[in-house]
Amino acid sequence: MPTPSTTKTTVFINTESLKTPDFDGIRLRLASPDDIRSWSHGEVTKPETINYRTQKPEMDGLFCERIFGPSRDWECYCGKYKRVRYKGVVCDKCGVEVTRSLVRRERMGHIELAAPVSHIWFARGVPSMIALILGISITSLEKVLYFANFIITSVDEVAKKESLDSVEDEYKSKKKSLKKIREEKTKDIEEEGKRLGRSQAEVMKKIQVMARQEEEHVEELEEAYNTAKKELINLKVYKILSELEYQDLALKYGHVFTASIGAEAVLELLGKVDLAKDTKSLNETEVNNRKKGATGKIDRRLRVLSAFYKNKLRPEWMVLTVLPIVPPDLRPMVQLDGGRFAASDLNDLYRRVINRNNRLRRLKDLGAPEVIQRNEKRMLQEAVDALIDNSARRGKTVTASTGQKRVLKSIADMLKGKQGRFRRNLLGKRVDYSGRSVIVVGPELKLYQCGLPKIMALELFRPFVISELIKRELVHNVRSANRFIETGAPEVWDVLEGIIKHAHVLLNRAPTLHRLGIQAFNPVLIEGKAIQLHPLVCTAFNADFDGDQMAVHVPLTEQAKWEAEHIMLASKNLLKPATGDPIAFPSQDIVLGCYYLTTVVDEEAEIKNNRYIFSNPDQALLAYENRRVRLQDKIKVRIDGKIIDTSVGRIVFNRFLPSQLGYVNRQMDKSSLKKLVGKALIICGRDRTAEFLDTIKAGAFSYLTRSGFTWAMADLPLLTQKQEMFVEAQKQVDQIGKQFSLGLLAAEEKHAKIIEIWAEVKDRVTDLARESLAGNVLSPIYAMIQSGARGSWGQTTQMMGTKGLVTSPSGETIEMPVKASFKEGFDVLEYFISTHGTRKGLTDTALRTANAGYLTRRLVDVSQDVVISEADCGVKTGQIVGEEESREINVTLARRVLGRVTAAPVLDPKGEEVVPADTLIDEELHDLIRDRGVKEVNVRTVLNCESLTGICQKCYGWDLSYNTLVQKGSAVGVVAAQSIGEPGTQLTMRTFHTGGVLGADITQGLPRVEELFEARTIKKPALLAPFTGKVRVEEDKTGKTVEVISQDEKTRKSFKIPPSLGLLIGDKDLVTQGQILTEGALDLKDLYRLQGRTAVQKYITKEIQHIYSSQGQDLNDKHIEIILRQLFSRGMVRDPGDTDLIIGSVMEVSEIERASRGLAKGKKSATYERMFLGMTKASLNTSSFLSAASFQQTSQILIKAAITGRIDSLRGLKENVIIGRLIPAGTGYKEYHPESANPQ
Repeated sequence: MPTPSTTKTTVFINTESLKTPDFDGIRLRLASPDDIRSWSHGEVTKPETINYRTQKPEMDGLFCERIFGPSRDWECYCGKYKRVRYKGVVCDKCGVEVTRSLVRRERMGHIELAAPVSHIWFARGVPSMIALILGISITSLEKVLYFANFIITSVDEVAKKESLDSVEDEYKSKKKSLKKIREEKTKDIEEEGKRLGRSQAEVMKKIQVMARQEEEHVEELEEAYNTAKKELINLKVYKILSELEYQDLALKYGHVFTASIGAEAVLELLGKVDLAKDTKSLNETEVNNRKKGATGKIDRRLRVLSAFYKNKLRPEWMVLTVLPIVPPDLRPMVQLDGGRFAASDLNDLYRRVINRNNRLRRLKDLGAPEVIQRNEKRMLQEAVDALIDNSARRGKTVTASTGQKRVLKSIADMLKGKQGRFRRNLLGKRVDYSGRSVIVVGPELKLYQCGLPKIMALELFRPFVISELIKRELVHNVRSANRFIETGAPEVWDVLEGIIKHAHVLLNRAPTLHRLGIQAFNPVLIEGKAIQLHPLVCTAFNADFDGDQMAVHVPLTEQAKWEAEHIMLASKNLLKPATGDPIAFPSQDIVLGCYYLTTVVDEEAEIKNNRYIFSNPDQALLAYENRRVRLQDKIKVRIDGKIIDTSVGRIVFNRFLPSQLGYVNRQMDKSSLKKLVGKALIICGRDRTAEFLDTIKAGAFSYLTRSGFTWAMADLPLLTQKQEMFVEAQKQVDQIGKQFSLGLLAAEEKHAKIIEIWAEVKDRVTDLARESLAGNVLSPIYAMIQSGARGSWGQTTQMMGTKGLVTSPSGETIEMPVKASFKEGFDVLEYFISTHGTRKGLTDTALRTANAGYLTRRLVDVSQDVVISEADCGVKTGQIVGEEESREINVTLARRVLGRVTAAPVLDPKGEEVVPADTLIDEELHDLIRDRGVKEVNVRTVLNCESLTGICQKCYGWDLSYNTLVQKGSAVGVVAAQSIGEPGTQLTMRTFHTGGVLGADITQGLPRVEELFEARTIKKPALLAPFTGKVRVEEDKTGKTVEVISQDEKTRKSFKIPPSLGLLIGDKDLVTQGQILTEGALDLKDLYRLQGRTAVQKYITKEIQHIYSSQGQDLNDKHIEIILRQLFSRGMVRDPGDTDLIIGSVMEVSEIERASRGLAKGKKSATYERMFLGMTKASLNTSSFLSAASFQQTSQILIKAAITGRIDSLRGLKENVIIGRLIPAGTGYKEYHPESANPQ
């Protein structure tokens, strides 16, 4: 029988879809009607989809096989040609080409529209491109498109002049004849008077009456003349006319002008636009306007017109005459169990368009009345609008025909939002070779291992197992291999064991807040269905074992396997990327085990009797094993030639440590163990530290088990003394109540005093609780809290002492404390007030998580393309970090500059050089700076880095994941975003309401971080001095008035300040421009205008560090700096010079610089103004339209990209993920050369 090696396997590759060349960029352009026809494989003329009797696609319908390709591989519609040998044959009977059915995902069709239809994105987008180019308003444009108003499309100037002349001639001749008639009538009256012998007075009276009538005639004539003249003069192209106006004017001056209605009119007008001429004339107007300082609409119009002209696009392409049809497999129709069909909404929308189009064509052929045709054209326009973007027109959305009120999903809706194409299918995909299960602890695992259930591993590695089974000739094909696996034969498990020995899997716990949320492990096969996780990696994953689940992924390619083993392995990720501190360090049981081992119970008498003196550690251990001495007994031992006081427990503990760390002879708690791990990392390196962590884990678990630590509620003694404290406090509170009722205290003062009294009582009870437990160092509760393993004195006080004061949901502290402890139990009122505030806490946490996630997403978006791109940008300026500001955020100066490169020599207070310039500050230099009392250090910073793309190694410094100089290609932008976003959930959500009449709300925590990074304008900002000069302060009942007078005393500006705001300056003080005059948060835009970039950067860094450090969260400055660099990385082109940039456009400063550098000598480079944008605005203004469109405002960005013909040069990470390439960072980093870019 044939074996796998003798059979030939034929692999068919779809060559049609392999035509993707290697490209460097993607460009989005407006498609011309000819482009659309060239994409199409045929015109769809029928609205039918599938024949319900034969279950086959209808010919010329929306699923037609002749147009879109066969629905079965290598088979035509009628069945004349079947099998692959007829590949490429077009059936003479049914006209279907014999090919793979896969082509139905890429072949497009088209509809020839019976009347032009405008594209809703260009008509209704903000700003409306069609309206901008024609120079009319959106409302007028809409009225024309939806057949409410006419628009004048052309005016015959010669005929207009002739008409004006003839009107004037007619007016003159009429006026002349009126004058003649008047003279004749006067004559007649006079003659009649003479004949009848009337008096002179009567005759004059009659003449006056006649004259009055004639004057009225002249006035009527004047009015008619003026109206006609005005009407003719106002006949200009682009003038909007209502139906009545049009009919009236068409009767009078039909030969002078033509007007039209609907998209046809717009098409005709756009076709007449002369881009070159218009751009030139607008440019001249723009230059004049800039001198006057008035720009705006002209600016926008010029940008759009020059974009069209530069990219060789025609404005009339924004009106569709041909409509493309999406390939059928991208709008599928699936048969359900009941024989009914579930179809994509697009099919319904296309059907409406085809039906209306066919009806309009028929009406045209029949020569139907204009009004009926117009209505049909309007309906066609609305059908196409709904197909392209069903949510763009309010009130005109199309709902499903099934009777539900569900709005149909149009093409635009398929791209937008979390469920759109970008975020759902391009940035995140569902992957094969993955599984998920609940996690449990695996105490005997090594740091780089995880326990993988056998059944899960078999499923994940099934293809590898099958391949190995075939290689071993246990089976001969895939099908029999699958059957063999199902039998559960022992050979299968042997093969699986062999494969897994060298494999690595990735474990991920959602939410993945930072890079340590996914790590690689070497799997160990286990029974059961739960994944086993090493206890020390829980911190990084933020996992616990109360039902958390984790996902497993198998890396497949060689590159992925290499990265998993060498970069992502858990034992290689011991540091937290946000701070550079150890993240895999002992906690909980391990801490308690080490505390138990290293605690010494000092019994002086024993040592005096010389019973506990040993010549070496082994002798001490022997004594312990023979039960002559206890672990915690104090003993004397000779170690390294010295006799020291220690204990057997400490000797045991030191056996776990690497020898380089020396003999550690002190009681170990959580913080000292963390420091020990940090020290081990520096001295022994990563791999040895990982081993040490495993040893200490095993040892601590083992000894903690022997310790027999346990505790019950009975171990918590009741504190009887607390009652006296409560009685005493209650007396003081009653006293305050009396003072309040007498009007001696304000409500706020009373509240503050009562809170103070009860808080003090709680502190005393806490001390009492600590004292009552501190009798025995090894009592379980005391040991747990003291060692930092679990719990706190606050929790203990609540259990055995008193719960104390609680907050209400509004964040106010309730004046009545909960006096009982949990052990005693609460009464009804106490129970209610304590749960009242707790519920608020839980809802807050849920809200916070969502907000923190959204913040991280925006941060990642603004900084994702920041990658380390070169060794040194050569910048000379640094940033000075001072001791004073470092102290404000509870960090030492030395710690803040650790891992940074010096920009200038570091001097101590005596002026002696401590560290030379251009030196990386490592641990050794850190200690030196700390010990020599250095007051300030000038370090390189990413804020000043001059690299055009990304940033350089020296401006960044250490990579905090490894505490070594950062590597080229490191995605430091994403790391920065994750480092700021990850602790975000821990930050508060509160806005404090300060008491008082004009209380300003103090925003803190997460909302404040967002406010700063979004550069939001705040309601009541602090006052900044508008210029340098002197201040005058006047005070009255309503508040203070501050007047700033310039140095030359010519300019003065005064401000009214409410009494609640404190002043930071006094009368007659001198102030500098941008100096802060009152308390409160600063308006960043003002600060930027008055003091410039550095001041804003310093202020934001200080504020954010303050928020994080006040919540006990550590964060390195460089992460904030990277985000700030991005907020300042955009500029507005003020004068394009000789570059081909467009005036007024906002783009990355590096792009403008690059355009200027690319000019020949002697050419004028572009000038720009650096802008300060919030993170959302900055993300949307990126040079990559793919990245921006996948973030927010998808339609606006795609419209802009299509008309500007922007090239996305695929430099960032997001763009590459979207097009399915390796990201240009980490191992996929290639040095970028902008000159070599060639978009296809």
